[in-house]
Amino acid sequence: MTIELSLERVAHGGYVVGRHEGKVIFVTGGLPGERVIAEVTERGRSFDRGHVVDVLEPSVGRVEPPCPIAGQCGGCDWQHADQATQLGLKTAVVAEQLQRLAGIEWDGSVEAVPGGLTDWRTRVRYAVTDDGRVGFRARRSHEVVPLPPQGCLIAADGPSVEELDGYANLGEDVRVTVADGSVTVLAGRMVVGPDPVFQRVGGRRYAVTADGFWQVHPEAAETLSRAVLDGLRPQRDERALDLYCGVGLFAGALVDAGCVVVGAEMGRAAVELARRNVREARFVTGPIERAQRDLPDWADLVVLDPPRKGAGASVVRAIAEREPRAIAYVACDPAALARDLATFAREGYSPVSIRAFDLFPMTHHVECVAILHPDHGRA
Repeated sequence: MTIELSLERVAHGGYVVGRHEGKVIFVTGGLPGERVIAEVTERGRSFDRGHVVDVLEPSVGRVEPPCPIAGQCGGCDWQHADQATQLGLKTAVVAEQLQRLAGIEWDGSVEAVPGGLTDWRTRVRYAVTDDGRVGFRARRSHEVVPLPPQGCLIAADGPSVEELDGYANLGEDVRVTVADGSVTVLAGRMVVGPDPVFQRVGGRRYAVTADGFWQVHPEAAETLSRAVLDGLRPQRDERALDLYCGVGLFAGALVDAGCVVVGAEMGRAAVELARRNVREARFVTGPIERAQRDLPDWADLVVLDPPRKGAGASVVRAIAEREPRAIAYVACDPAALARDLATFAREGYSPVSIRAFDLFPMTHHVECVAILHPDHGRA
């Protein structure tokens, strides 16, 4: 069924909100202020979902998507918007999530980073079609949309589509990792290229497994490290915890600032690399919720970079109990950040700054760094 909609505001997840006969419709492919024809694809009790099939009155920020499969692929959300509009949409989402879930009135804006809107994603996982071609899954679907001849426009320079298709029969997905001076392809049990790979940040060289976690934008690690250090202002010999430390990115930055650092991470392979990457720090292995007994009960500073779901109340309380003078929370989801900030507020910590960075251009994702201090009167 197709309907005519006047689109109102942006919503978290790459959607824009419209209303039809009093019911909320979350649509993709639109922009706030537009009048569109939308196809309803999913019906629910309280809201429906759909996508734009025709634009009757376009927004001034609308552009022609540079990728021919932008409307089908589930990877990009905002290819139909210029850069200024994308930044504005993401700013509105961050502000709305912080206000609604944490009661925080944020007047900041999402900051662009060098590099533009394309050719930035250094870690890409391609799905494989039934006939042996690589592509991406459609939004909210198991259907695989094959890559166009030019490949994925947001992916960093790597194998051609023909080369990727050649790996497609080796597994259910094909992963490509572009690191400092190297390209690695993982397909099934085959690994073509170096593993681990190496990334250089702030004078340090970090080893990372080719299929392990590392920020996907080439400017991300440096940008986030700088934001954390600028916010915490670490002093020599201060004691710091790096939670969800991965292979030691923030631990390395804190050690180089003169801190005594203990890191914690659930993944054993990541911790082994963290010990290799930052020999001056100590690291423990295990889920953060259960690793508290292995961590010092002190901390002048805490950095946490949890997964998309956030840290959760038990971890937040454990951090607050250590009474650090400052906390840096690195978040890849503004809703999870807002929920955890609300918990921190109940434990006596409030943000003194929240910065947001456009480290995922063309998509709805955004990375935030919140710096928290104890409320007035807390020890």
